[in-house]
Amino acid sequence: MTFKELIENPDTIKPLIKPMGFCILSCKIFDESEQIGYMYRERGAEDEDSGWRFLSGTETEEYTDDDDNYKVVDVNIVANFEPAILSHLQSKFGSEFERSNDGQSFVKM
Repeated sequence: MTFKELIENPDTIKPLIKPMGFCILSCKIFDESEQIGYMYRERGAEDEDSGWRFLSGTETEEYTDDDDNYKVVDVNIVANFEPAILSHLQSKFGSEFERSNDGQSFVKM
């Protein structure tokens, strides 16, 4: 299921985590159905901001510099799209992970 299909079918979204706020998601994932290839956590800009940022890993510097290339979504929705992130969501600010070579999990950088 693509990310857009998941959003369009909210009845399929399960509560996989305790509410932790929103995250920033690359439109490469949201609109172009690419998988998450890189994730990191920074201090959130506001209380509801979990600090999580999810990228495909194919974004160029020019792409990442344009704020229009990102969506703000609830972390639980991203967890439903990619359950492999679940074991890392409580990681400290400054944590970075990339998709493993097997494509099934994420490894700390």
